[in-house]
Amino acid sequence: MASNKGRAYFALLGYHFNPDDITRLLGIEPTSVNAAGAYSGLDKPVISSWELSTETVAGAVDVFALTDIIVKQLEPIKEKIVEVCKSHNLSPRLGVVLTLSIDKDESSPEVGFGARTIRFLADTGSFIDMEYKLSQRI
Repeated sequence: MASNKGRAYFALLGYHFNPDDITRLLGIEPTSVNAAGAYSGLDKPVISSWELSTETVAGAVDVFALTDIIVKQLEPIKEKIVEVCKSHNLSPRLGVVLTLSIDKDESSPEVGFGARTIRFLADTGSFIDMEYKLSQRI
């Protein structure tokens, strides 16, 4: 059976912005971008995104550790993040994606956030997005 899997990410989402501009302003390369909103019309707005993610880990998933990896990378530029969010009307979020094993012998992931992460979220006005999936449907 499949083991638990997980990853953490920090994303900036909004309408009508080019993620390349965000990369230039923040000075950090994202893991992925979606520039669909940069090319959508005002009559049918589409969301663009800029995302920095950890690798997906399998087995013993520790959300405390995964989010700490992201926060350590972004702490030095948190003031820039706040400014970019204001200037481009972006929504910042820290996300966690977990795929949970249905194997009863598999340990449960460690899910939580440390003080450093909570402080970063408060300082940047970010919210948390948790996504859970099962490895298989029963």
